[in-house]
Amino acid sequence: MNIDAEMKTSDTMGPQKELSGNEFAEKVPILPVRDMVAFPKMNVPFMISFTSAPMIESIMETDHIVGLLTVKDQDAEDPVPGQLYEVGTVARILHAKKKENGAMVALMHGMHRFKVTTWHPGNPYLMADVAYAPETVETGLELEALQRQLTETVKAVLTMIPDTPKEAIESIQRIKDPLQLAYVTALNINLPLEKRQSILEMDSVSEKMRELLLHLSREKEVLDISRRIQSEVHEKMSKSQRDYVLRQQLKAIKEELGESDATPAPEADVYANRLQDADMPEEARKEAERELERMQQMSPQSAEYPIIKTYLDWLIDLPWQTLSEESGDIAAARRILEADHYGLEDVKTRLVEYMAVRHLVRDRKPASPEQDERDEKSAMGVILCLVGPPGVGKTSLGRSVARALGREFTRMSLGGVHDEAEIRGHRRTYIGAMPGRIIQAIKRAGTRNPVFMLDEIDKVGQDWRGDPSSALLEVLDPAQNSSFRDHYLDVDFDLSEVIFIATANQLDTIPGPLRDRMEVIQLDGYTALEKLEIAKRHLVPRQLAAHRLKDEEVTFMQDALLKIIHDYTREAGVRNLERHIAAICRKSIVQLSENGWSHVLVTTKMVRDYLKKERFESEQTEPITLPGIATGLAVTSVGGDILYIEASRMPGKGRLSLTGQLGAVMKESAEIAFSYVRSKADRFGIDAAVFEKSDVHVHVPAGALPKDGPSAGVAMTMALVSLFSGRPVRGDVGITGEITLRGRVLPVGGIKMKALAAHRAGLKTVVLPKRNQKDLAELPEEVLAEVAFVMVDQIDEAITTHSMTRR
Repeated sequence: MNIDAEMKTSDTMGPQKELSGNEFAEKVPILPVRDMVAFPKMNVPFMISFTSAPMIESIMETDHIVGLLTVKDQDAEDPVPGQLYEVGTVARILHAKKKENGAMVALMHGMHRFKVTTWHPGNPYLMADVAYAPETVETGLELEALQRQLTETVKAVLTMIPDTPKEAIESIQRIKDPLQLAYVTALNINLPLEKRQSILEMDSVSEKMRELLLHLSREKEVLDISRRIQSEVHEKMSKSQRDYVLRQQLKAIKEELGESDATPAPEADVYANRLQDADMPEEARKEAERELERMQQMSPQSAEYPIIKTYLDWLIDLPWQTLSEESGDIAAARRILEADHYGLEDVKTRLVEYMAVRHLVRDRKPASPEQDERDEKSAMGVILCLVGPPGVGKTSLGRSVARALGREFTRMSLGGVHDEAEIRGHRRTYIGAMPGRIIQAIKRAGTRNPVFMLDEIDKVGQDWRGDPSSALLEVLDPAQNSSFRDHYLDVDFDLSEVIFIATANQLDTIPGPLRDRMEVIQLDGYTALEKLEIAKRHLVPRQLAAHRLKDEEVTFMQDALLKIIHDYTREAGVRNLERHIAAICRKSIVQLSENGWSHVLVTTKMVRDYLKKERFESEQTEPITLPGIATGLAVTSVGGDILYIEASRMPGKGRLSLTGQLGAVMKESAEIAFSYVRSKADRFGIDAAVFEKSDVHVHVPAGALPKDGPSAGVAMTMALVSLFSGRPVRGDVGITGEITLRGRVLPVGGIKMKALAAHRAGLKTVVLPKRNQKDLAELPEEVLAEVAFVMVDQIDEAITTHSMTRR
């Protein structure tokens, strides 16, 4: 209870009518008191909470008598008998005033001490049967001596406390009643709540005074020591050292109490010992010793002192010589890769080869020692770059490599990094300088040879702050990274033992010199059957475990997984597939917990109920019937995709308009296609005069997305031939290839991703350049079995084959 500023404690308000033992009520209402103890013979103000205010109002209407008991457990919101002390004070309510918030301020006069005999859980408030417990007031010289000693000691203590009013000291001296003196002293000195309660519970006034004298003597001694310590500290301090006064005081207190430990070693000595134990290269050790010497000659209050401390911490804590023991079990490494990832056979084979070469080069001695270092770096310093759409497992492959080799794994996301200092660090001349993220990641790994994943290397930015990709050139060059120099450390750090694996969604945005440092491994995405196996082996068990579900509680049918794959996800990876599986797990938990189901069997119907309307059509249910539309195939940052080419003509003067945010190369392909169709109009059965009277508009939908590249040339030619001949292009045919003015169809890249996109979209035929025949060997058997590939060398072959409907 807080004391209201409007009502002050006073023991000089004049005599109050005391109740004799016979007048004492046997049953009284009980008011719990927090953070204080109410004593007899005292006027005490209380702040009454709004929950207890009705009780006080009720008492004010009767005899104004209430029992005050201190709460044992201060955290108890609504104390019950076991949470209250059973010795308290009966008080008379002298005055009460209600506040605006419903609380109340009450002034009470403590009259007699009592003990609870029986509790009556009251309604609406607590009641108790109590017994009057008067204190024993001795007489004689001993009590008089105790009273005089207590008065003098209280006066001495209050005098030593700063800002103590003179009126308080004078009021203590005027008290003649020994019991009142004891209670006033207990209320006004610094006593714990439990100690005050024990003073109240003591029967003998002499015993109360002796306990108070013991505490006051201890308090007086502490105050004496504090004043002496304060004086000693001020003598030792200069004006520039006042900021560590508290530390000096603590030291002096420990010395006075005889508890001071051995003098701690200065920080410079601590760093000297750490430096002696650190296994560091000679260059780094010399630099650390030089900085340590500067630190020893510097005041701890110097602004540069913490900067040197931070620098020494970095130098000493880096794993200069710490290496993880690498596993050479290639069979075990292959088993780990197979267990962690389904499919991606070419990628896993290359990773196994990479690990096998590293193991063999380390174990076998070279034929010519002078070529040892160069050959070893050439064989072992290969930087792998995993390129593919999101969600195909690039980052998880890096983790599997680390697990297979028995090395630590660390990663750094390069997406949105614009500042070169993020890679090389800031020079120590700058405020808040730190090492670059390469060194920070090495320190986190705790070894000098972790598997280091450089995520999203294709999204490194370049602006006025620098070119981070240029800083990466040294990091990813096996011939240079053995002496990588961070700007903050300014000493060489050997990165040659680190296995760097980069990831990217596309190669086009990676600068040429940086791309030349890396060996590119393409991850083109998964077929529907591969996604099904991944879901059954990895995604479903992982989501069941993440949601704390048991196998016997939720079961996914194979048809349900296929429905999610075909109708709700159309992606190269499996990230959205896992999200949908997680959504079904969440909804299954609701059925188990709310509706009392014992088992959830996820069927195709349940998938439709849980995930609502299908997002994609699994087949081309609406074939193209209008002339002037062709289905192209493209490679985007999220994998392969189908691309519709639309052409329309209107009366005009032979102009060509292009829309859809096309790049320069794609615009040139459209112009080449238009020129070729005009030049071969007779061959396609088109009246050449129609070109002079018509304007042509070619549009590629999804205009918000930029598009470029030559691979849409054949599809644009097909759309234009369809437009002018009136023969629609078949809707189940996908087309890709670059066209020349002679009608040649040139090869293009990304055949695997384009074929997978056609397969996902339900296309039955794909027209490819004949020179891309060799790329079909990379396609999964499932795609080759369900999609017919037509290889053409001239555009006429594409038009006269199965690509267009007959008139």
